[in-house]
Amino acid sequence: MQRWRGISPIWLAAAAVLLFWFLALDSMALDSPTMDEQNHIARGLAFLRTGDAHMSLEHPPLVNLLSALPLLTMPEIRLPIDHPSWTRPEGWYEFADLLLWQYNQDVTQIVFLARFPILLLTLGLALAGFCFARALWGTGWLPFFFILFDPNILAHGRYATTDVGGAFFLLLAVWAMWRLWQADGWDWRRWGTAVLMLGFAFSAKLSTLAFAPILAVMALLPIYKARSLHAIGRRLAQLAAAGAAALLAVWAVFGFEWGAYRFQSAGLAGWNGRAGPLPTFLAGIEQIAGLAGGGRGSSFLLGNFSDSGFLAYFPVAFAAKTPLITLVLLATAVIVLLKKEKTRGTAVFLLTPILLYFALSMQSAFNIGYRHLLPILPLIMILIGGLAGHSHASRFPLPALRLSPLLLILATLSIHPHYLSYFNQAAGGPENGYRILVDSNVDWGQDLRRLRDWMAANGVESVKLAWFGAADPAYYGIQYEPLPGLGRSEFFLKWWDVPFNTADPEPGVYAISVTNLWELPLQEAEKTRFAWFRARPPDDRVGYSILIYVVK
Repeated sequence: MQRWRGISPIWLAAAAVLLFWFLALDSMALDSPTMDEQNHIARGLAFLRTGDAHMSLEHPPLVNLLSALPLLTMPEIRLPIDHPSWTRPEGWYEFADLLLWQYNQDVTQIVFLARFPILLLTLGLALAGFCFARALWGTGWLPFFFILFDPNILAHGRYATTDVGGAFFLLLAVWAMWRLWQADGWDWRRWGTAVLMLGFAFSAKLSTLAFAPILAVMALLPIYKARSLHAIGRRLAQLAAAGAAALLAVWAVFGFEWGAYRFQSAGLAGWNGRAGPLPTFLAGIEQIAGLAGGGRGSSFLLGNFSDSGFLAYFPVAFAAKTPLITLVLLATAVIVLLKKEKTRGTAVFLLTPILLYFALSMQSAFNIGYRHLLPILPLIMILIGGLAGHSHASRFPLPALRLSPLLLILATLSIHPHYLSYFNQAAGGPENGYRILVDSNVDWGQDLRRLRDWMAANGVESVKLAWFGAADPAYYGIQYEPLPGLGRSEFFLKWWDVPFNTADPEPGVYAISVTNLWELPLQEAEKTRFAWFRARPPDDRVGYSILIYVVK
């Protein structure tokens, strides 16, 4: 491997990994538990300690189990299995809240330990991208850097959720299928690897199941050595057999769960009461399918609201939150790699799942975050990596390519430590982000501890808090008066029992999470609670997710 300006690529990679660890750990240390983390932590630890997977309904348990492993070093953690929420359907929200905020005291250590395995999966994602790209293009350094320092991957690669873990195992599955389809005939060893990787992907996140039909389309592409109808049939048979066998791996991850089915839809209700394998997994598929079709509450996009989602949601999210250097190189890679016959087949192999998954995402009414595009980001980075391979050099051969990792790192450093709130310059930067998207795109409850520090630094004893998050402000010693919010009942009930004059707010310091500013639980005609605040700029901000208004 050639050196880049006299520096060995191995040393550059080592420096990149060290920088990644610093950025991730430094930013993670002050991020309070985000909206979904306590649910994932509770699922993983409960399954790990009891062997009961019934709470892994919306999310299969693999990533949650990995995340909970370090918590075994804290045997003093009490699980609220003596509480009715343990057995009640949909009881995991209350169960998780009890676990973190009432039954145990050291929330900071619990959350930190549960996040650490996700950092390892993020690093694994970058390494997998490097290896897959090298197999496709002869070089993988560009995808390695772009995966490692993409602000959106870095944002979710520090949280105890399933988004990055799902992307990691899905990339391994796509890579395994590519290797299988490159072989002449039926290579049983490669097929077994594909079974295992598909099983891991399906056990990591339910949305990865969308890749089953996508892979079927990829099997039809005329880009492989064998292009006959017989070869196409063999690829489809390999995929179908691998997908069926992968369900055995899923069943193993669920601890070979066997129990009564509990479907909600009328069409499947006839199965309820019958015992069989994977009852939680199958009920989860049904539930997620319902959410994708009908959404979960109101969606927000560019000041507009919808209960059925926006067709433009993910295109706008992708354009606004993807670094500009990535967008430029993606467009360049599509043009350059499709133009040349030598690279066209590989480019089509990568573009097909990217475009199909993006199109499926656009049909979904479940519009809550850019994070749902994370499964295709590594494939995009690997496609970009073809620009380096196309130039017949082992490293960044052109000045623009040599500089592109540095430009990406600079963009990432500019938002440190607020990666979740990243928006590119064309979208107006993170300060303007909440006017475009809300929820996990900018505001997931990550800045509560920073609010405490802001209050101490500014001599503010108490705030009027419109909180969006699952974390308990009182745990951090924050003195507050609850305003309308989401995530905790004391805030949610205030939407209909507003404790301030909405037309002429009383004096005080108002701390309003940017998602709450748009009043998502209310119909558009009812959105009057925070209209006074929406009409004026904030006096200060905590991170990019909490706006401060000083009313005198």
